[in-house]
Amino acid sequence: MIGVFGGTFDPVHYGHLRAVLELNAVFNLSQMRMVLCARPAHREQPKAGVHHRLAMLRMALANHPHLILDDQECQREGSSYTVDTLSALRMAYPSMPLLLFVGSDAFSGFEGWHRWQYIVELAHIVVVNRPASTRLSVGSFFESRITNNALNLRENLAGSVFFQNVTGLTISSTAIRYMIATAQDPSFLLPDAVVAYINDVGLYQS
Repeated sequence: MIGVFGGTFDPVHYGHLRAVLELNAVFNLSQMRMVLCARPAHREQPKAGVHHRLAMLRMALANHPHLILDDQECQREGSSYTVDTLSALRMAYPSMPLLLFVGSDAFSGFEGWHRWQYIVELAHIVVVNRPASTRLSVGSFFESRITNNALNLRENLAGSVFFQNVTGLTISSTAIRYMIATAQDPSFLLPDAVVAYINDVGLYQS
């Protein structure tokens, strides 16, 4: 199985990295692809440019060869759409189940995503919750696709919705950017190499 974990990573931090390491182990993935969302279509644009976010993500993954940096959305022009990324991965891996990992907050707005119904034909959706989170109520489209059996994800290429708890780390990119802008030290919230890069190029300064 191939995992797909996307984000703007503005900047990447240990909340992201802890989650993907845990998910990689839980689902025994053959690979976990970290997809940098270059130009999000339905939210505010990132503060750091694509090349900076790509550089930080590459540094963060340097010591984790089983986590693969996927920069395909950086290569395409225009808005970044998950459906395009999954379509490309499905063509590249026609016989491998794809697991799209989506945070519960993002999943609550999933029906606003570009061609959202087709996404479920390309991949399983794994909704990632913190342990204390209340399970979302979902509409009939998703309700009929919910499975509690992880084997269904391995035995089928796509089509299921699965809920998975992960260890919750209360770290956010927004909070980190605020700390940097107000001259606070963000060490221990993100990798040292990323902190050094932010300082060297002056990212997120007020």
